[in-house]
Amino acid sequence: MPTLTRRQVLAASSLAFASRLRAIPLAQFRLGVTTDEIDEDVLTAAKFLREFGLSWAEVRNVWGKYNTAQPIAQIREARAIFDKNGVKVSVLGTGFFKIPLPPDTPEGRKTLDDQWKLLDGAFERAAVFGTDKLRIFAFTFKGDAPDMAAYPRIYELLGEAARRARAKKMRLAVENVGGSYVLTAEQSAAMLKAVREDSLGLTWDPNNAAHGEPRPFPDGYRKLDPSRIFNVHLRDYRRSDGKAEWTAVGDGEFDNLGQIRALLKDGYKDGFTLETHYRHPQGKMQASRVSLAGLLKVVAQI
Repeated sequence: MPTLTRRQVLAASSLAFASRLRAIPLAQFRLGVTTDEIDEDVLTAAKFLREFGLSWAEVRNVWGKYNTAQPIAQIREARAIFDKNGVKVSVLGTGFFKIPLPPDTPEGRKTLDDQWKLLDGAFERAAVFGTDKLRIFAFTFKGDAPDMAAYPRIYELLGEAARRARAKKMRLAVENVGGSYVLTAEQSAAMLKAVREDSLGLTWDPNNAAHGEPRPFPDGYRKLDPSRIFNVHLRDYRRSDGKAEWTAVGDGEFDNLGQIRALLKDGYKDGFTLETHYRHPQGKMQASRVSLAGLLKVVAQI
C-alpha cells in the first residue's frame, strides 16, 4: 500500500471531522473561528474554515490591523473573499469601550467622542460584512478590583451605545473579559439587568470567567438570562496554582459539552466561536487546528 504524506493525513482527518460536524442533527448550529487566530490573511483563514466544513467566522484583525482601522475598500475586499469561499461573518470584533473609563472632564469627553466615532465606523464595517452583531467591552480598570462607584456611569454609557445600535438595526454583545468591569457571570448578569435595551447583550466567554470565579459552568451560567446572550466564545483551560491557563479543547477542565447543551436547551440560536488563545509550538494556525479538532469531537456528541 502507498505511504500517505503528512499533508494527506491532515486532509483526511479534517474531512472526517467536517463530515461528523455536518452529520449532527443541528441544522442551525453555527460554529466558527476567530479568523486572526488562524491567520490575519483573510484568504488563508477562509480556506482553513472551509477545510473543516465551517461557514462562519468572527472577524477581528485583518491584514495586520484591527478591522476598524482598515479602510472600507479593504473590508469590501475581505467580504468578497469570504463570499467566494462560502464564509459568513457572524460577529464583528471591535475594541469599543476596551479602554479605561474616561473621567467626566473635557479630556475624558474627547476620549468618549473618539469611541463614538469608532463605533460608527464599526457599524459601517459590520454592514459591509453582512452581520448585525458587534462584540464590544465594558471598560477596563487597573488594580485588583473594579471601582464599584463606576458602574452606574458604565451602565449609562452602555445604554447610550445600545440606543445608537438600535437606530442602526445592530446588536452589541459585551464580552466578559479579564481586567474589565464585566468579567464574571455575576457582573454580566448585573449589567444585563441594569441595561434593559434589547439591542445590548452578552458575548458569553465562560473560559474568561474562570479567571474570576471557580465554576463559570454550571454555577456562573445559571445566573445569566440566556435570551440576552448574543454570542458565545469557546476554548479550554486548566487551573495551575489557582490561575486559569489556556489549553487546546479537550486538554483542560472546562465542560464545553455541558455548556453547549445547556445553551441549546435554553433556546440559544446564535453563534459559537472558537477563540483559540492557547499557544502551540508550531504557531497559531496549528493551535487553532488542534483546538478545533477537539471542539468538533465535542460537537459530535451533542
